[in-house]
Amino acid sequence: MGTISGKDFIDRLNKLENEIWFDGERIKGKISEHLAFKGILKAKASLYDLQNDPVLKEEMTFCLPGKEEPIGLSYLQPKTKEDLKRRRKMMEYWARNTHGMMGRSPDYMNTVLMSFASSAVLLRGKENCYPENIQCLYERAMEHDLSFTHTFITPQVNRSQVYLGFTDEPISAKVIDRTEKGLVIKGARLLATQGGLTDEVLVFTAPRVFFDPSEAFAFSIPSNTEGLKFFCRESFVGGESSFNYPLSSRYEEMDSIVVFDNVLVPWNRVFYYDNVEAATDFLADSSFYQFAYHQVVTRQIVKTEFILGVAKLLVDTINVGEYQHIHEKLSEIIIGLETMKALLEKAENDAEVDQWGTMAPSLIPLQVASNIFPKIYPRFSEMIQIIGASGMILLPTEKAFDSEIRTELDQYLQADGMNALDRVKLFRLAWDLTMSSFGTRQTQYERYFFGDPVRLSSNLYRNYLKEQHVEDIIKFLNQKN
Repeated sequence: MGTISGKDFIDRLNKLENEIWFDGERIKGKISEHLAFKGILKAKASLYDLQNDPVLKEEMTFCLPGKEEPIGLSYLQPKTKEDLKRRRKMMEYWARNTHGMMGRSPDYMNTVLMSFASSAVLLRGKENCYPENIQCLYERAMEHDLSFTHTFITPQVNRSQVYLGFTDEPISAKVIDRTEKGLVIKGARLLATQGGLTDEVLVFTAPRVFFDPSEAFAFSIPSNTEGLKFFCRESFVGGESSFNYPLSSRYEEMDSIVVFDNVLVPWNRVFYYDNVEAATDFLADSSFYQFAYHQVVTRQIVKTEFILGVAKLLVDTINVGEYQHIHEKLSEIIIGLETMKALLEKAENDAEVDQWGTMAPSLIPLQVASNIFPKIYPRFSEMIQIIGASGMILLPTEKAFDSEIRTELDQYLQADGMNALDRVKLFRLAWDLTMSSFGTRQTQYERYFFGDPVRLSSNLYRNYLKEQHVEDIIKFLNQKN
């Protein structure tokens, strides 16, 4: 079968009838027609259609040896640096189609699954581990162009490192039974972006200091599995008007709590269970971080380009380009953008074939980029707010421009070289990017995309090779005149 179309994706998702709860009610009918989800699903469908665009198909897909069906390039296990750059170019196409606003575009989870499959041999021969199930899922995902979300964060009952979380009723999802058919899971996991809006949900446990063995598992199951529920937060879609809500009407992804109400996970879906070592080490020892960072940094670069474009158009529209503090602000965005691009290029240039024969990007430059972006993105958002000033607040709606006050709006809201309607459209875009519920969620999302920024810094410190530099200093101190 291979790649699907946007219509295929929407039709398949509607047929699943996943148990999604929104604002206290279970959603009935076609999920693609619900106001909270129709925009993001339409945007996501457009990505699948890009794979089948005759002009781009060569750059968006590949074929397995002996097969004719095209497969999405984000599933490709790269063997050369050219393969790696080819994957990145494909991811850029998708990111530019959504301006970097879709954190869970399909290529992210496709990349995660690809990295799991390429490193699955790490689990071979270990207790309660089934690496063959990872490979089967990878092949099935390629064949049917499946979509995935994932969940791995435990509920924030107590974030102390020594909290073990023993309760009569499970809070964090855990194995409560093992049957001939599979594992029985009860409890909850956070933070599934696009939870319920995909074919499957990939479940694994984030490495941590203390582990209850009953929480040390990983598996993937269909989103309509009996007992699997998705509890949504409030929607940040302000409305359907792309004039009033240019970003949230299109790219509001939704986040959800994933609840497992005695969910049966068949054995052929289990990757590992009751194995603390696997749960602790698999992500770190596999190629997960290299490839996940590679996809994310690619998207964040495109997002930064979009931010720079918005900032510059604001500057031009209100004619403040002569001021040096404006030059400083836009230069700060440019510096961030070019730094991220240089780190991504270095990661590709320094890529090496790993122990499983996969060409993996260099981890350190990607870790550096992923430490930088959570700090600079909130700053970029603030700069747009400062440049826009009071113009970010005085924003009539689309309906106002269709009313009898249109003449006055045209007179009082015009800009030098831009009419009032286009000026308000631009400022509404800047507002939705940085100040609306959607925009502030984007800031928090990027700030914590890979977890606590302090922990990211700690991981970089541990991974970076510092010993040679220390030895150089010791040699210098021991030199004699």
